[in-house]
Amino acid sequence: MYFRQEIGRWGENLACKYLEKNNYNIMGRNFLCRQGEIDIIAEDISKGEIVFIEVKTRSNLKYGNPSEAVNKAKQKHIKQVAKYYIYKNQLSHRAIRFDVIEIYIQQPNCKINHIKQIL
Repeated sequence: MYFRQEIGRWGENLACKYLEKNNYNIMGRNFLCRQGEIDIIAEDISKGEIVFIEVKTRSNLKYGNPSEAVNKAKQKHIKQVAKYYIYKNQLSHRAIRFDVIEIYIQQPNCKINHIKQIL
């Protein structure tokens, strides 16, 4: 596995642990269809919402903040994948939202920034 993929996978694992500690139920990971991929699909138990989450992990800010990588094209793909997931799983009656979780790796620690309702 390539280094960037390893960092991404590590960030997604960390994001899942964070979400579970904060009253979310992980419904799926790396949901893939021809429109694209969503990193994490979770249920915000306290609000009853289905949350589609993009995780961005960075070890430095050389290329900007992680959330800046979720550009208009990426947002379009996320929305299309979410529509398909909702259709496939018959969830059209549920409230949804789109979040980004930024993970900053700062040895020996890391910082998590959960941005809710970003799209």
